[in-house]
Amino acid sequence: MKNQKFLKLFKISLAGLYLASSFSAFARNPIKSLTSNKKAKEVKSDLISSPSTSFSSGVNLHSFGLAIGQTFLGGSLADLGDDLITVDFLYDYSASHSFNLLLDFHYSDHNLDKKYVKLLSLTAGIKAKIYNYDNFSPFIIGGFGFYAPKVRRLQNNVLTTSKTKTVFGMHIGAGVDLRLNRKFKVGLLSELHNPFDIKQDNQEIVEGHYFNLLMTVFYSI
Repeated sequence: MKNQKFLKLFKISLAGLYLASSFSAFARNPIKSLTSNKKAKEVKSDLISSPSTSFSSGVNLHSFGLAIGQTFLGGSLADLGDDLITVDFLYDYSASHSFNLLLDFHYSDHNLDKKYVKLLSLTAGIKAKIYNYDNFSPFIIGGFGFYAPKVRRLQNNVLTTSKTKTVFGMHIGAGVDLRLNRKFKVGLLSELHNPFDIKQDNQEIVEGHYFNLLMTVFYSI
């Protein structure tokens, strides 16, 4: 049941990004058709001469962020803990007009009865902007990271705690950024995290995935 809810939320996030892209493309076409070539050149010239008109074109910006939202456990982790509101710490570097580097550190502790799931992770992903519409930038993201999940579960009817081991893993997602001014931007971020399986001595492997749905705020320097 949790897995169905988990997949539904991820599909809704991707569908929302698609609708935003379609709306922006629809909104731009009528404007182009009503604007003469001469007027378009004048507007373009004004935009170039006035860098403060749009903040979304800034590159080489270092941004530090905070993300707050819900973490949904999936796979074999779903029965070991509750879904919780969690906090992520983010770093964003705008390497170009189209691509950003996003670092994400997060920790959360999910309990259910006497069982639990503890998630610790540091990931690095590449944000690929689908387009820049004014200061609004939908994007997709993908990358890898280091994960150290720890669980307490029933093994042969005995509560057993897994050994903490750091493994590699991958994550994919989508989101939107809205730059408010030179210093601040806000947005939404949805990501699916999949740590690689962790082998245990005299226990079953630790496996599973989780999904984050987050609101973000960044401060740029």
